[in-house]
Amino acid sequence: MRILIRTFFRGVRLVLTPFMIVGNRLTMPRGMEREPDEQARVDERTRSLALYHFPACPFCIKTRRAMQRLSLNIELRNAQHPGEHREALEREGGRVKVPCLRIREADGTDRWLYESDAIIAYLQAQFAPATEASRH
Repeated sequence: MRILIRTFFRGVRLVLTPFMIVGNRLTMPRGMEREPDEQARVDERTRSLALYHFPACPFCIKTRRAMQRLSLNIELRNAQHPGEHREALEREGGRVKVPCLRIREADGTDRWLYESDAIIAYLQAQFAPATEASRH
């Protein structure tokens, strides 16, 4: 019975994945406008961040859309398939769960932030203008 259920959900995922990815691209929100020097400062700060994600994960899509709205250039690391990003997520983050934001602290240590709502709240607090951050 387990095999049947697992096969069913894999089939559903195979059918829905292209629609989720295309739908996300077609409805991508507009990024916020910043002055060029302010955007350069934000870009510099985002160099210490990396988002581990799966392309069609709904929570990852939600997180990437928030990044787009805030005009954040955060490195995306696809951890869906075996490879260096998935291994780093498991080895350093402690588990293969996405989305996960790796935050490189000023002292060189890494902090691993899981859960889309926690990641979005962190990004809002760090990068949203004061008036926008107070609304969320």
